Amino acid sequence: MLNILLKKLIKTASGRTRFVMAVIGLSVALLLILSAVQIQANYNELLNGKTNQDSTANFLVVNKEVNNATINATTLSDDELKRLSQLPFIDAVGNISPGRFKASAESYTKTFPFYTDIAFESVPDEFIDINSKDWKWQQGSDFIPMIIPNMFLDIYNFQFAVSQGYPQITPDLLKAMSFKINMYNPNGTVQYYTGRIVGFSDRISSVLVPQNFMDWANKNYGSNASGKPSRVVIRTKDPGNPALVGYLKQNGLTTDADKTRFSKYRQIVNAVVNVSWVTGAVMLLFALLIFTLFIQLTIASCKEEIQLLITLGAAPKQLQGFLMKRFFPSNIVITVLSLVVITVLQYILHGILQKQHIFVSAYPSYYTLGVAVIILLSLWLLNYTTIKKYIKNS
Repeated sequence: MLNILLKKLIKTASGRTRFVMAVIGLSVALLLILSAVQIQANYNELLNGKTNQDSTANFLVVNKEVNNATINATTLSDDELKRLSQLPFIDAVGNISPGRFKASAESYTKTFPFYTDIAFESVPDEFIDINSKDWKWQQGSDFIPMIIPNMFLDIYNFQFAVSQGYPQITPDLLKAMSFKINMYNPNGTVQYYTGRIVGFSDRISSVLVPQNFMDWANKNYGSNASGKPSRVVIRTKDPGNPALVGYLKQNGLTTDADKTRFSKYRQIVNAVVNVSWVTGAVMLLFALLIFTLFIQLTIASCKEEIQLLITLGAAPKQLQGFLMKRFFPSNIVITVLSLVVITVLQYILHGILQKQHIFVSAYPSYYTLGVAVIILLSLWLLNYTTIKKYIKNS
């Protein structure tokens, strides 16, 4: 009978309009804050998730910018290389060793007439995107394996071959061909080797040879030019990191602009994510304030009736327990429905991005669920302290 009487009193005092407004305010705020958390989780997954890593974009070739101040002085000092390797957003740095000797390449067959001067470079094997059993060289061998950029083949097929009337070449055919490599001593004598292309790279735009061959060739055929590198290749998890782009710019270094062009977009996305966090947090605070005021007004509206019930023998804890059952379950429903909406939206987003070969989880992250639980506990504590305080005052 007491619960029936309390239910009638509270229903009369609360007012349906105020209750609906409080529920709507809390629902919108919860959706905003949980969406902000899920957006941040998706953002981190897109940047750092293994399925979204790009083995080409995550490697950058870095060199000094050539201008009037640096012309003929573009080698990187030991201090510059050390600072690069110590940056937190760079995982590894590999020197690109240049060939300090003259060399040329020509074809063995008249069917494919070819001759050109050639400059070799080498990098440590962990920075190469080609896995070939032929990528090895031993001293005394006359076979030199080479890796060339894909764009070299494109230039031949779509520019040189078309303009000169030569046949176009497939990658497999080019890998099957052998080339005569001419190596020139400083005194002008020539030694001949056989070169063959064992792979095509999109990572480094130069003709690569094994590191041990480059060290040997520089020693036996090279000039006395400085052995310090002018270029390095760096590995980074995020080539569009504004901190990385800013560091390169401040230190007069440059790299492939196509791989870092998203830096400005990253800054915009960071701003949007931060704004969504702030907006969600402010809305949540307002919603909590509205819900608190709603509870206070409800209790204040039936203050005299509550005092009468206590006078007639109703225990304050009994009233407090009834009011908690009256107000808190709606918070649970709002939180669960907000999570359902976030789950549906996340699943739809997963499907849309998957078609673009961009991968995010099909379900909300653990962070989103954790924040929902924390907010629900905060709502319980807010309901409990508010009701306890105003029952005591009544």
